[in-house]
Amino acid sequence: MSYDFQGKTVLVTGGGSGIGEFSSKDLAKEGANVVVADLSLEHAERVVQEIKSAGGEATAFKVDVSDPASAKAMVDFTIKTYGSLDGAVNNAGIGGPAKNTGDYEPDEWRKVMSVNLDGVFYCLKYELEVMEKAGKGSIVNMASILGTNGFATAPAYVAAKHGVVGLTKNAALEYSAKGIRVNSIGPGFIKTPLLEQMNKSQFDALTSLHPIGRLGEPEEVAQLATFLLSDKASFITGSYHLVDGAYAAQ
Repeated sequence: MSYDFQGKTVLVTGGGSGIGEFSSKDLAKEGANVVVADLSLEHAERVVQEIKSAGGEATAFKVDVSDPASAKAMVDFTIKTYGSLDGAVNNAGIGGPAKNTGDYEPDEWRKVMSVNLDGVFYCLKYELEVMEKAGKGSIVNMASILGTNGFATAPAYVAAKHGVVGLTKNAALEYSAKGIRVNSIGPGFIKTPLLEQMNKSQFDALTSLHPIGRLGEPEEVAQLATFLLSDKASFITGSYHLVDGAYAAQ
């Protein structure tokens, strides 16, 4: 399936690696102008260079999504650079320490929430302001399979991702009549840098949780994000789409 993003601009947070990197590249391949935003400007610039080498158009921006001023500056930069904001993938996220709920320190909790939930809200807020003025737009918030399931020793991450799903549904209700669609994606465990520190036994144990018998690939999630942002998904909003190898079906 091919999509027409010619003349459209899409912003991707956490675009310097993992799912965000593949989303940036997939959207650029379909003709979008892509703002690759990441806490690491070096990573974002690498992705931009690879997009340009493949014939696409992209620009890097350093953002800290946990800072509302930084999130606003990112959206302002997008408008200044390309003149519009037609779509966004709010993908930036972090893991957090593996601890039971009662052992979590308040500062550990706040750090995970500040990026994974507050950060999505800040980006969403400023994206919606621009899209409402334009009367159109589409947004994908990257949640997780843990937006619907629990996972021992990940209380902050689970709570944040549940929050992203709820925030997505609420925004969809508020903005659907204004020409703006908002959806979320719940990836299972995907081969991204977040999993690189695992040893083989941990990796195998994680793989076993997926009935399909493997972990997901970042491009499998990116391709769904591209579809949801496209006009081909024009009647889809307020939805939470699992990409999880049957993890949640058990």
